Amino acid sequence: MKKLILTACCLLSLAGCSSEYIIATTDGQLITTDGKPKLDEDTGMYRFEDSQGRDQQIQKSTVKQILER
Repeated sequence: MKKLILTACCLLSLAGCSSEYIIATTDGQLITTDGKPKLDEDTGMYRFEDSQGRDQQIQKSTVKQILER
C-alpha cells in the first residue's frame, strides 16, 4: 500500500513540473505551449511544443509577450 501511495505522489509531482505558457503575438494571436519557449539566439526564433505536442517556431520580432499560465 505504501508503494502505491509513493508511486502516485511521484507521478503527480512529475505532472506538475510541466507548465503551460501563452505567447501573445503582435497581430493578436494567443498560442498555448507545453513548457517554456526557448529562444534560439542564432536564428532569432522561439522554439516550443504546442498543446498538440508538435514542435513549432515563431520569430522573436512577432512575439509581444510570453505569460506563464
